[in-house]
Amino acid sequence: MPPQELRLPAIPPTLPPAIPPTDHLARRSLDTGIALLILIVLSGLLLLVAVLVSCTSHGPLFYKQKRVGRGGKLFEIWKFRTMRPGSDRSGPSVTSADDDRITPVGRFLRNWKLDELPQLWNVVRGDMGLVGPRPQVPRFVDCFDPSLRSIVLHVRPGITGPTALHFRHEESLLANKDDREGFYIEQILPVKLEMDVEYVQNRTLRSDLRILTQTAWMFSVAPVKRVLQAKGRRRHHAPSHGKPAAESAPEAAERSPEDALGTAH
Repeated sequence: MPPQELRLPAIPPTLPPAIPPTDHLARRSLDTGIALLILIVLSGLLLLVAVLVSCTSHGPLFYKQKRVGRGGKLFEIWKFRTMRPGSDRSGPSVTSADDDRITPVGRFLRNWKLDELPQLWNVVRGDMGLVGPRPQVPRFVDCFDPSLRSIVLHVRPGITGPTALHFRHEESLLANKDDREGFYIEQILPVKLEMDVEYVQNRTLRSDLRILTQTAWMFSVAPVKRVLQAKGRRRHHAPSHGKPAAESAPEAAERSPEDALGTAH
């Protein structure tokens, strides 16, 4: 059966310059090599997560969902299952931090983004890249401004990227919202679209490497450092009477989720 395609509007978009074949080959080779390396290095962790998911809740190990890729082509994105089976048919398409469909182990995996690791296989397959706009479900892509849609779909979607880092606390933003999908479509999606367009029009191999470095920091080094700092504060338990210290880069990266909408423009 031929691959399904998303119908794009016949509007001449302002696309970025065509990627030279050598640059495209270099980016694809880098994506595949790094993805395979991470899969090998983290094979023990992947096995542990698989055991935890399988032993703590009934249902399949992986969750697969149709997303829109480059050129409007649909593909199945892979994640470790973090919700009860059938949850995607019994609630909104977006998930909040207070969503009761999430399993206890799933909540831990989502907090640490470990549920996203199977997407490395999507990178190896060529559905995704390591860095790029986050892939959306077709219904949300239909909400894109038609003049900007083709720009975002000009490149492969990514596991990480400017919007993935900026909205890493998105589920907290959606908590306590009566209409989660409405809030997402009206408040979050337009900001993501603007950021994705800016990324696609200005991306370079060097900028992608910088984003990969920021991602590795935010989800590995920075959390460990915060845990150690918290232990140190509890151990000393000394009240501070002086002037507050300047905010460090990692601390700035961990501002409250509400800041995401206020600082994205």
